Amino acid sequence: MVTVNRNYLKLPGSYLFSTIAKKVSAYQAANPDVEIVRLGIGDVTQPLAPAIIEALHKSVDEMANAETFHGYAPDLGYEFLRSAIAKNDYEARGCQISADEIFVSDGAKSDSGNIQEIFGIDNKVAVCDPVYPVYVDTNVMAGRTGDYNKKNENFDGVIYMPCLEDNGFLPELPVKTPDIIYLCFPNNPSGAAITKDKLQEWVDYANKNGAVIIYDAAYEAYITEENVPHSIYECEGARTCAIELRSFSKNAGFTGVRLGFTVVPKDLVREDVAIHDLWARRHGTKFNGAPYIVQRAGEAVYSPEGKAQLKEQVAYYMRNAHTIYHGLKEAGYSVSGGVNAPYIWLKTPNNMSSWDFFDYLLETAHVVGTPGSGFGAHGEGFFRLTAFGTYENTLEAIRRIKAL
Repeated sequence: MVTVNRNYLKLPGSYLFSTIAKKVSAYQAANPDVEIVRLGIGDVTQPLAPAIIEALHKSVDEMANAETFHGYAPDLGYEFLRSAIAKNDYEARGCQISADEIFVSDGAKSDSGNIQEIFGIDNKVAVCDPVYPVYVDTNVMAGRTGDYNKKNENFDGVIYMPCLEDNGFLPELPVKTPDIIYLCFPNNPSGAAITKDKLQEWVDYANKNGAVIIYDAAYEAYITEENVPHSIYECEGARTCAIELRSFSKNAGFTGVRLGFTVVPKDLVREDVAIHDLWARRHGTKFNGAPYIVQRAGEAVYSPEGKAQLKEQVAYYMRNAHTIYHGLKEAGYSVSGGVNAPYIWLKTPNNMSSWDFFDYLLETAHVVGTPGSGFGAHGEGFFRLTAFGTYENTLEAIRRIKAL
């Protein structure tokens, strides 16, 4: 008889953003005349930059001719894109990352979920709490987390690192020693950023204990402060302990185009096995490469025109973040984030639960955000708003919230 992967049954409810979508759809169906402002999911709203559109058109035309047609992409991605990434994202910041240590993919979400496959089931995983749900859920699916503890609202086999208001929503080095450590900075959902000195402590800790850091740098384009690193490889020793995930979704608006990459240094070795080789084997077996036209679009991100246009686009979203942050402050909310990240993290008023505040905002202000408890037990009592809406909708959302 066929059996199922019962680890999936350990997951409580559906994926966070699926739950939100269902609740919003049900409310909209019952109230068809209500205009809802959506500042929940971190999806971009601005169109692709002209340089990217031009690259897409040019590469589409290439696909129409036999002489310039492209089929399967190389396993790691096209050299033109990997070289542009290595030069602009790493060499320019003094990081020693070569093009053949970069694996092009269809997005950081896929990579953050798939990367755990190359590690043993008996590895202990540490995550921030609150945390991007994919890190935990995919380890649950793999059978690495133990059972769900309803009382604590977490998994018994996971090492949770509380990110609290008292510590600036940054994790402390865990008492129990993990094997795999997930870090995301600038952080989703809290918007917190880590200084280079603090990140160096994590690199030193990982190297001392033989742990591997999976570092999600999806929001590095939004960093504004000088002492906040854009890459973990700015820290000494990171090549021997860290894997970095990057995305084109938030810095270039590729949420609907799909492109990302993972960096696995060749110096990262565990049990005498190069982790680079394991990921290369997995990548080559299970992935046929991002489309040629999309990789050409990615290359355009690093052109002079692309850089200038995307700088303006990031500034647009950060203006939204500034508007949300200061608007909520004026309304009496306790808020953080929005300085180095496109997310605002606010404390729910009057000791409301995160989901109660979600319902309250939806029903009274017709504004959608994300309940903090959806990111973990320590997210309870908090709420996330995204700066990825239009400026007009952002202004309207704050106007409505202030009017409550």
